[in-house]
Amino acid sequence: QVQLVESGGGLVQPGGSLRLSCAASGIIFRIYTMGWYRQAPGKKRELVATITNSGSTNYADSVKGRFTISRDNAKNTVYLQMNSLKPEDTAVYYCNGAIATMNFWGQGTQVTVSS
Repeated sequence: QVQLVESGGGLVQPGGSLRLSCAASGIIFRIYTMGWYRQAPGKKRELVATITNSGSTNYADSVKGRFTISRDNAKNTVYLQMNSLKPEDTAVYYCNGAIATMNFWGQGTQVTVSS
């Protein structure tokens, strides 16, 4: 059974930082491209960042220079370090694991940026 479990969300003030984690089980983690997506109220789910099995990264323009995605294959975990957070970063953040035609999602973790 595949499970992706996110943690680390919460309430943070503008300019603050959060680190999201996603622990995977039931997959050969090291071969998957892992990613973070987000969905704000009334909006479509959008890509935040991805990291391939070789460590190549890709970021949405809106988060470049502020967010960093990384992975620890020994721990089957992918991270999203979020710095200089803005109110517009408020959303539910979802972890994704993808390879070929297979695509798995976590349950999401809420990130709220507000003073």
